[in-house]
Order: sequence, then C-alpha cells, then structure tokens
Amino acid sequence: MRSGFDTVVVVDWSAASTLSPARPSADAIWIGIAREGGCETGYLRSRAAAEAALTALCDAEAAAGRRVLAGFDFPLGYPAGFAARLTGTARAQALWHWLAARVTDGPKNRNNRFAVAEAVNRAFPAAPGPFWGRPEGLALPDLPARKTADYPALGLAERRRVETVVPRAQPVWKLYTTGAVGSQALTGLPLIARLAARPGAAVWPFEPLAGAALVLAEVYPSLLDAAVRPAVAAGEIKDRAQVRLLAMALRALSRQGRLDALLADVPDWPGRAEEGWILGAGRSADLGEALAWA
Repeated sequence: MRSGFDTVVVVDWSAASTLSPARPSADAIWIGIAREGGCETGYLRSRAAAEAALTALCDAEAAAGRRVLAGFDFPLGYPAGFAARLTGTARAQALWHWLAARVTDGPKNRNNRFAVAEAVNRAFPAAPGPFWGRPEGLALPDLPARKTADYPALGLAERRRVETVVPRAQPVWKLYTTGAVGSQALTGLPLIARLAARPGAAVWPFEPLAGAALVLAEVYPSLLDAAVRPAVAAGEIKDRAQVRLLAMALRALSRQGRLDALLADVPDWPGRAEEGWILGAGRSADLGEALAWA
C-alpha cells in the first residue's frame, strides 16, 4: 500500500458533561477533513454524534478505497508504568480497553469520568493517586480538586516524554480547569479502542502502519499557533481554525512525500509502548511551511 494519505481528519475533542450549544462555539467538538478539493469542517454537539460521524466517514472512505489519517487532540497514552499498574500489560492498547469497559458516556454527554478517575486513585496505596482536578461541588474525596500527588512515590512520572518536547502540553493527570486534557483522554480513549478495532486500522506509533488503510494518531493543534492566530483575529473560531489548518498541513505534507519523515520522527525507548508520541512534535516549522503548499 502507498505511504501517503488521501484524506486527513483532525478532531478537536471535548469532555463536556452537557450538550454543546446549538450554535457553533468554542470548546466543543470540531472536525477538519482535508481531501482532494479542499478542507471542510464539522461541529458536533456530543461525543456520541462525533463518533457516529467519524464511523460514517471511515466507512465511506474505506468503500471508496481512500487511505485515511485521523488525528486526535488528546493523549493516546499515559506515563510509563501506568498501563501495567492498572491492567497488568505495559501497552497503551490495554488501557484503552480498560477504560472502554468502565467509562459510561450518554447521548447528551453525561459521563462518569470523575468517578472512574477516583476509582483509579483508590487503586494506589500511596494516596492520593495520580489524577486530580474536579468541580468543587463534586463529592469525590479520593479525587483532589488540586494537584497533591507525589508522583515519584507513586512510581510514575508527572509528564510523558513527549511533553518535554512540547512543554505547553498539559499532563494527562489534570482533569479540570484551564488547559486540562485529562478528561478528554478519559472520554476519548474508549473511542480510540473502538476505531482501532476496525479492519485495516493501526494506531501510530504503537503499531506497524504498513498495509493500514486507517491510521490513528495523537496531534497537538497548537503546534500551528502562528497560522491560527491570524485566522482567529479575522473572526474564525479558534477550534475550527486549528482543525482546518492542521488537516490541511498534514495532507500537504503527505502529497509532498514528507509526512513519512514526521511519522518516523519518534524516539524508540521502552516506554513508547505505553506513552506514544505527538505527530509533529518539534516540527512546527515543517507544518507551517506545508500550509504554503496546501
């Protein structure tokens, strides 16, 4: 199978507990789809609607014989040691399935992510456990509202290795308040487990990509901040601009034969099987340059 992609999808996820507004708004789910002919964007009010839309998209692209790269803006892994501690297997895939069996998520976004995080914290004898951040009025005594965990005592790192390359990325343990991505991971990784089970799917960088018609990856749209800022200044919603521009940049790199270099640019170390990597980490210049060719 060729190494390039016909279609690039970028998903800005949301862990909201209620439906997002009917009018397209920030801090909701946005999807950018770059393919031959340009880039379109979609706004989804719920995770259930987003999963249905992504499933339909994958079905249509597969039927048309088009190869798809789908990027998601939440961590696909946790610091090394966490998956093994929780599941007995030091692989991110085991954790996705563990979460898929425990996280409930209704059609209107009602979910139990904070309760699942508290249950995880209780599994660590050195209290408090690794997760933190919740609404002040939520009575979950084993889920602190603020960071109090002693990560070395828990045998875990606070940040993944890739977050030393992209220091603006928040640690996955933070579930609430500005910039938190932990709740997006808890609600998004069950989706990754289901998409990864599709025939011909592979998840980068955990699995070989040869022969994969659908490749799932972690992305960080803020790598394109220099291009996003002018779009926002012109009135575009930031989330929409991010998914649109990143999808365009990644597809342009694929068309130029340069995307393979980004897919190969990930360190090989024992923790990679649990932690993963951000596609394009340390390569903002390449992404920005690609937009000139999009």
